Amino acid sequence: MLELLSEHACFGGVQRFYRHASAAIGLPMRFSAFIPAVPAGQTLPALFYLAGLTCTEETFPSKAGAQRAAAREGLILIAPDTSPRGASIAGETDAWDFGAGAGFYLDATEEPWSKYYRMFSYLLELHALVLTELPVNGAKVGIFGHSMGGHGALVTALKRPDLFRSVSAFAPIAAPSRCPWGEKAFSGYLGGDRDAWKQYDASELMLAMQAPFPGGILIDQGLADKFLEQQLYPEAFEAACAKAGQPLDLRRHPGYDHGYYFISTFIDDHLRFHRAQLG
Repeated sequence: MLELLSEHACFGGVQRFYRHASAAIGLPMRFSAFIPAVPAGQTLPALFYLAGLTCTEETFPSKAGAQRAAAREGLILIAPDTSPRGASIAGETDAWDFGAGAGFYLDATEEPWSKYYRMFSYLLELHALVLTELPVNGAKVGIFGHSMGGHGALVTALKRPDLFRSVSAFAPIAAPSRCPWGEKAFSGYLGGDRDAWKQYDASELMLAMQAPFPGGILIDQGLADKFLEQQLYPEAFEAACAKAGQPLDLRRHPGYDHGYYFISTFIDDHLRFHRAQLG
């Protein structure tokens, strides 16, 4: 079911890039997988990483510097692409924050996007696929991400805590119904009914829950992030967690911006957090 595109020795394991036919998307999809050395006949915990706007399945493995810590912690790292590719929808490459590279990890309901832009369903499909094809322990899978991918990680974990047992994020779009990126994406993919947007808004989802992750959620946010005030709204998610009784470690870091220098600085903390959560 998987086509191996390339493989690279890395910290005693392998960094791989795969392509496969996706039933959820209806097109070929790509993802990356770092697999540490696995004892014969055993499986390892896994983390899904969801990247941000304009990124691909290559961004995280090439920029985050996560493989060393993943090898040490015994964690498989799975990073899907951020949208369908090759849908040939008019206008899908016109803007960097909508369409190709900007799937927002939701299932679109508006034409023409609803035919292919089904990234939430794709994440569930990929979860099942890696459990079948890779040495992943299905009882020990977590999810994290950055920016648009931080939004996707929080939403996916809150909607499917049975599949994703731990969750963290870097600078997530924490209340997309309130920010320009989210309003553009949600109106295009989901239509004008703002009530329909709530199912993909982590802050709104959390308000309807009661401590879904009692072991805690970790978020890192740079205070020199140029998108913080207009796009990210971590304080909205913080307030929702307080109301839901959800333990949250929201760490605010002076001087750090929105990019991968920030992510690479704190990536080890996130991998240790997930390893402790997953056991």
